[in-house]
Amino acid sequence: MTLVTMNNELRTMNKKTLSKRQFALIDELFNADLSEQQVLEKYQVSRNLFNKWLGDELFVGEYERRIASARLAGQALIARYSLIAAAKLLALTESENPETARKACLDVISLPASSQSMQCPDGTQNDKQDHSEQLSPQLAQRLLAALAEEKNSQSSSDK
Repeated sequence: MTLVTMNNELRTMNKKTLSKRQFALIDELFNADLSEQQVLEKYQVSRNLFNKWLGDELFVGEYERRIASARLAGQALIARYSLIAAAKLLALTESENPETARKACLDVISLPASSQSMQCPDGTQNDKQDHSEQLSPQLAQRLLAALAEEKNSQSSSDK
């Protein structure tokens, strides 16, 4: 990189917007299957210049917005498929393979405990558990049978 190019990049950092090169580099960091070093080489950005960009509020702000956006997209994807995953897990409790059914029952039992401390949209913690949805008698029976079976297998293995 020449001194003139570096001066142009430094002037760009003093502007109120990012350069096309900075936007392209950030896009590449999030959308390509390249390592950070490979992206820097592709755009002919030295490590020193990249470190200077990381000191620029505008660059860091855009980079952090992309990170937040990626996290939100991941959470949305998980939320979108959580109902399907829960339904498949419940279906596995009726598996003909007793070990699969037992493990699915144990996973179902552990689900309410992991959802007790969920974050509300306003950022506060919701530590209240909703007890309005009850297990069906058949599912409760299978869950208790799985627990009893596990306890018996643990007792016999301890001997």
